[in-house]
Amino acid sequence: MGKLDGKTAIVTGASRGIGAQIATVLASEGARVIAAARTLKEGDHPLEGSLDTTVAGITAAGGDATAFPCDISTPEGCESLVQAARDTYGPVDILVNNAALSYFVAIKDFAVNRWMRSWAINVHAPFILSQLVLADMLPRHDGRIVSTSSVAAIGPGRGPYEGDFGEEYRLKGSSCYGAEKAALERFSQGLAAEVYPEGVGVAAVAPSLIVATPGTVYHNLVTGYDDPRGEPTDMLAQAVLLLATQPLDTMTGRVGYSQQLLQEAGWITDGRGPGIEPDWRVSGFSLM
Repeated sequence: MGKLDGKTAIVTGASRGIGAQIATVLASEGARVIAAARTLKEGDHPLEGSLDTTVAGITAAGGDATAFPCDISTPEGCESLVQAARDTYGPVDILVNNAALSYFVAIKDFAVNRWMRSWAINVHAPFILSQLVLADMLPRHDGRIVSTSSVAAIGPGRGPYEGDFGEEYRLKGSSCYGAEKAALERFSQGLAAEVYPEGVGVAAVAPSLIVATPGTVYHNLVTGYDDPRGEPTDMLAQAVLLLATQPLDTMTGRVGYSQQLLQEAGWITDGRGPGIEPDWRVSGFSLM
C-alpha cells in the first residue's frame, strides 16, 4: 500500500529537475499524477528534460501519470490544467506548485516583460491554481497544497553592505526571485490559516542546499551535478511527500527546508543546512 493510493496530484514544472522528481516520488506512493510543464518532448527546450521523459519513467516503474503541456502564466492555462486533471483522474487531492521561471539579473538590467512573466508563473499561478483546486478540496474537507520555495527568500537585511553579499548562497541577482519566494511563503501561511477549519493543509518547503538541476547548472548556481555544496533532487521530493501525507495539524502552515523537515520526522538522520546547523539563518522572510 502506498501513502497516496487513489489520490490525484498535479505537479507543475514536472518536465525536469525537482519537479520531475516530485512527480516520480508521488507516483511511487500510488498517486495518479498530472505532470504539467511547457516542454512535452525532448528537444522542445534548450535544457534537458521533458514531460514525456518524466511520464515514461513513472509508467516504467508501474506508476500512473499523464503529461499535460500548458502555460500557467495565464489564468486560462491554469484552468485548462485543473480541468485536465479532473477529466483524467477526478477531483484534485494534491497540488504541488513547483514551476518557476527565473532570471538572475540585477534590477537595473531587468527587462520589464521578463519581470512580469516571472511573477505570473512564480506567484500568480500558485494563487490561481490553489483557488481552482480548493473547489475540489473544501467540500470534501481534505487536500494538500505544497509550494516549493528557496533560500533566496531570505533578504540581506539592512545596510551598510560590505563585499559581494549573496555569494555565500550563490544567488547574485536574486532580488526578483527572492521577492517572489518570500511572497509565496507568506501566501502559503495565509492560505493555510484560511482553509485549516475545512481540513485542507497548505505548506511551503525550500531545498536546504541548492539542488543541481539543468536550470541551476545553466544559471551557474552550482558548478555541476556533482557539486558537493548541493543536495540531490530526492531530498526536496521526499519533503513534499512528507507534507502531503502528514496529519493536518503537523504540516499546515509550515515554511521550512527539506532536510530540516525530513530530520524532524525521522526520515533522515544527518541533515544539513537551515533549521539544523546553528549558524544558518532560518527565517523565510526578509531580515529587518
